[in-house]
Amino acid sequence: MTATASRRRAWVMAARPQTLPAGAAPVVVGVGLAVADGVLAPGPALAALVGALLIQVGTNFANDYYDAMKGTDTDDREGFTRVTAGGLIEPRQVKRATIVTFGLAVLVGSYLVYIGGLPIVVVGLSSIAAGLLYTGGPYPYGYYGLGDLFVFVYFGLVAVTGTYYVQAVTATGGPFPLEAPPGTVPVDSVLAGVAVGALATAIIVVNNIRDRESDRQTGKHTLAVLLGYRLSRVEYLGLLALAYAVPPVFWLRTDSPAVLAPLLTLPLAALVARTVLTRTDGAALNPALERTGQLLALYALLFALGLAVPGVV
Repeated sequence: MTATASRRRAWVMAARPQTLPAGAAPVVVGVGLAVADGVLAPGPALAALVGALLIQVGTNFANDYYDAMKGTDTDDREGFTRVTAGGLIEPRQVKRATIVTFGLAVLVGSYLVYIGGLPIVVVGLSSIAAGLLYTGGPYPYGYYGLGDLFVFVYFGLVAVTGTYYVQAVTATGGPFPLEAPPGTVPVDSVLAGVAVGALATAIIVVNNIRDRESDRQTGKHTLAVLLGYRLSRVEYLGLLALAYAVPPVFWLRTDSPAVLAPLLTLPLAALVARTVLTRTDGAALNPALERTGQLLALYALLFALGLAVPGVV
């Protein structure tokens, strides 16, 4: 393998493509809900997708950099290779990539700000801040058991409602509203955000169960460190249960059986859960983390299609 190819591979590793479903899934579901309600706006939807993926990649770069600088990425860690701690890319370059990626997210977000106004300013800036402060800053909340909560909020509630909002708001009048117009953040968007947020959080639970021992030794107090293996596994099962409770609620609200489509992913969820409930090693949990991401992607796609059916039939 050439040096150029190796370096390109290192940057792909730093971007952690296996985590990208967490950025794309809420946008997909928000689009499906917009189709159902007749407010689909392709331009804002595409911008929301690009912005979400940029924030996800920027967060991954930031985590790689700050974990290395804080000394929490050690040789005992069983997770995917970190490029900063592993010496594959110089720290200053990873830091620069973080800044550039978040800068691109701001650039894309400026279009959404024009459409969505002050609410999108708040959502966009707080999302970037959440990505940076997960492992960076004087009080990295990911080191104090708050990572799961922030993932649930930003990769679930905020991302789904935000995606729906930037589409629905295009039909309400002029640019840059100072507050969300009526009907642009419906209850259904929040409920759908709960489902997506639960599965997005399940990804980080697998990550933290895998890294529990090395995190504990380096002083990184994730929720898995604080709860222990047993309760962390209970959390994982609870998140799955929450995600799969949402489609039946939608069915009762809409009387459309199509919204039950995500239940088709239950066999995959059971397969991954069996691994999470019985293993702690990276050899088993690294694939389980990827499969949880795949579960989220498939769930989101089926959910979006199920939501959209009433709007196109």
